[in-house]
Amino acid sequence: MRLFIAVDLDEPARPLVVAEQTRLAGAMGERRTAVRWARPEHLHLTLVFLADVPEASVPGLVGALSQVTDRAPFSLALQGLGVFPERGAPRSVWVGVGGGETELRAVQREVADRVERVGIALEPRGFAPHLTLGRSRVARPSDRGLILGAARSGAVARVRVDHTTLYQSRPTPEGPRYTELARVNLTA
Repeated sequence: MRLFIAVDLDEPARPLVVAEQTRLAGAMGERRTAVRWARPEHLHLTLVFLADVPEASVPGLVGALSQVTDRAPFSLALQGLGVFPERGAPRSVWVGVGGGETELRAVQREVADRVERVGIALEPRGFAPHLTLGRSRVARPSDRGLILGAARSGAVARVRVDHTTLYQSRPTPEGPRYTELARVNLTA
């Protein structure tokens, strides 16, 4: 099963992030169609991605992630524009994390530890906090300048983080379908 653990956008933040996608698409001009922009209902900040989890491991994972955590809810500032990879044609466009990054990293480490305790291996690459706005369909190296040239100062949105969610991702012809399997509530 394809699973991931994420911070969901709250309703005040979602339309602000969608507006930022629209602004960036406009700044890209005719190249805006080179990016497949994330659908509003799919916007999230991935904490842990789990590509191929055996179905037999899911109940233990759900149990581990359903327990509350002794961390206080916090506010996260989404700000700063970037692309992956660092060189060449950009494959994804993202907004970074400003305020709240220390708290976010602590929550990410805790949920990652819970995943490892049930025997599921984590990706070897480190956690780079970001929210993907879109992925390139057909990128050119010059798209990097168009995207990064549209960066603005200040926060795009603020998100109140009071839980994280374990999702199953199922591909469909219309795009992925996400199903919530468990939630880690932050309480202090």
